[in-house]
Amino acid sequence: MKAIVRYEYGSADVLALGEVDQPAIGPREVLVRVRAAGVDRGVWHVMTGLPHLGRLAFGLRVPRNPVLGMDVSGVVEAVGVEVEALRPGDEVLGTCSGAFAELAAVREDRCVLKPAVLTFEEAAAVPTSAVTALQALRTHGRVRAGQRVLVIGAGGGVGSYAVQIAKACGAHVTGVCSTSKLELVRSLGADEVVDYTVTDVVESEDRFDLVLDIAGNRSVSRLRRVLSPRGTLVIVGGEGGDRLTGGMGRQLGAALLSPLVRQRLHFFVAVVRRPDLETVRELLESGAVRPAVSRTYALADAARAIRDLEGGRVAGKAVVTV
Repeated sequence: MKAIVRYEYGSADVLALGEVDQPAIGPREVLVRVRAAGVDRGVWHVMTGLPHLGRLAFGLRVPRNPVLGMDVSGVVEAVGVEVEALRPGDEVLGTCSGAFAELAAVREDRCVLKPAVLTFEEAAAVPTSAVTALQALRTHGRVRAGQRVLVIGAGGGVGSYAVQIAKACGAHVTGVCSTSKLELVRSLGADEVVDYTVTDVVESEDRFDLVLDIAGNRSVSRLRRVLSPRGTLVIVGGEGGDRLTGGMGRQLGAALLSPLVRQRLHFFVAVVRRPDLETVRELLESGAVRPAVSRTYALADAARAIRDLEGGRVAGKAVVTV
């Protein structure tokens, strides 16, 4: 089958369209005929092997799985002997290892039925980004109606969902993004939008009950300035930092400081699980949340998709079609 492969860590230059064997499925996996695959920062981290700490999961010296890609949508072709909830012909979305391919093996507990209201391209933009936003807001941020929420990085994949989910929870949302993404963030329902090239939001007089830092380029001390006295900071993912540990130093600093101050300082790395995917699916079906897909690319152009993401040229989500 055709797939985007790489046999070493590096920039998008290491990617190539190649031929690989069809994946074998385990007893609790399904074989999915891929229709589209999502592009996000997680794909970039797996491709580059950065930070180096991540190679404990991806492969120390070379990638354990040569096929790139995580978020997937498509049609189930076969199911493992212990699969109960899915059957051949089902249209699904989920996460896996090796989504940039014609076929992918997906764990049953990492996928759900695709909402009928979504195209395959839209569905591929959902899993990791939407679940990350959900966990940041509900699990770690404990968002409530009437709260003032600041989303730093609102124009990206996770941020575009965070704005919508926070609004669905009844919060007043301020989104921070670049000039080119202002209209997108407004269209997603943000009450206020801040252009970070013009205004540094952490220097403002505003105070927020919940701050989601997705961008990863501000210190914890600066982020605390805009928190209310008992507000919550959630650092999303591992952006920023050095090549060895990424943003872990900043995250660990927040965790150590949190017990000593009245504000709650949290960090997490999302793990996509079926219950959260089901919650996201309900939000999508109700119309409260929609994927913001701004760019689609052919499978052969996956490297360009990642370069555009890295260069900040993608508003919302980018998707590779297969």
